Amino acid sequence: MPAFVWMTVLTALRILRRNRLRAGLTMLGIVIGVGAVIVMVGIGEGAKRAVQAQIATMGTNVIIIWPGATTVSGVRSSQGGAVTLTVADALDLRKKIPLLAETGWAKRDAMQIVNGNKNWNGPINGISASYLTIRDWSFSSGGPFTQADLDSAARVALIGQTIVDNLFEEGEEPVGAVIRIKNVPFRVIGVLSPKGQSAQGSDQDDVIFIPFTTAERKVFGTAFLGSIGAMFASTDRAEDLPEAVDRIREVLRARHRLQGEQNDDFTVKTQVDIGRVQEGTGQTLTVMLFSIASVSLLVGGIGIMNILLVSVTERTREIGVRMAVGAKRGHVLMQFLIEAMTLSLLGGVLGIVLGVIGAKLTTVVAGWPTVISTDVIVVAFVFSLAVGLFFGLYPANKASRLNPIEALRYE
Repeated sequence: MPAFVWMTVLTALRILRRNRLRAGLTMLGIVIGVGAVIVMVGIGEGAKRAVQAQIATMGTNVIIIWPGATTVSGVRSSQGGAVTLTVADALDLRKKIPLLAETGWAKRDAMQIVNGNKNWNGPINGISASYLTIRDWSFSSGGPFTQADLDSAARVALIGQTIVDNLFEEGEEPVGAVIRIKNVPFRVIGVLSPKGQSAQGSDQDDVIFIPFTTAERKVFGTAFLGSIGAMFASTDRAEDLPEAVDRIREVLRARHRLQGEQNDDFTVKTQVDIGRVQEGTGQTLTVMLFSIASVSLLVGGIGIMNILLVSVTERTREIGVRMAVGAKRGHVLMQFLIEAMTLSLLGGVLGIVLGVIGAKLTTVVAGWPTVISTDVIVVAFVFSLAVGLFFGLYPANKASRLNPIEALRYE
């Protein structure tokens, strides 16, 4: 560092030390701004990682098909709000689309489950055997039912951890126990490994799986035999998903005899689509929070400019003396710019410390996941320096343009 610059930095620090309270209040906007940016971006990145983890619990390369169109003839209807998909549709997709590794189906209803003197209202899912493979469900104890159980409409059940917690005593072994669903006895043959919340915020462990045929014939009942609530498929490779979706639409439209101008009577979404929507929401929130936090940086920059303008007025005679003994305009300009950047530099460092601590406290107190990356810290730090440079330029230029004779006469 050139000797002149080093001396200018020392002079700037000496002047700032002489006005500690004013310097501290000036830096406050920068400190809050940098800290807020780090915390907000950390929350946004943590939310993004959490969504990615939740999407991963859906399975690998999963395609979901719901009965009912999202929009039909300008009228918006809910997914799953119509009976348009059947077991035969799922079997035909598997046969006609080689890209699909598996197809499965499910039907769901909420019912009361009883075990001894305990009961719980939870979602009952009648599923195909392949559903478990598509969704990557594993077991903490026991195992899945088989195709033979489906063929015979066996009264067997797989239960999630939330069901275990609410229907069984601590330490009690659920596998082998008999629970009742709609007064129908079911033998528990497996406990599903916990998956946590879904991307939509529902508890994936609050679930009971029973064979689809059993659900249809002995629990739910149905006016249309073979109708399903949702169809599931998977591919071996993620890059095959778009083509697989197109082929699914073609096959289902042909099976349902839909003409060219007719809307689909089903809705197809991939795991990637669902993740993109969730991440898009999170990114919008992050950008909004980042924008709000950036306002604090701008306020801090305006504070630096105002304080330096006051400083120029207070030190007019000092500037005149320096110019009279040989200081050039560039020297005066450099001094005030360095003072501005020193304020923003110190504010940026304190803001980074505040932001990291704030992010950790957010995780501990609110339970929100936060991710602090080095890139965000560097960007916030550089931005704070840029604010100091930008808002310090006007007062520094004003000081450098003072007439030495008039400055010496200033009272």
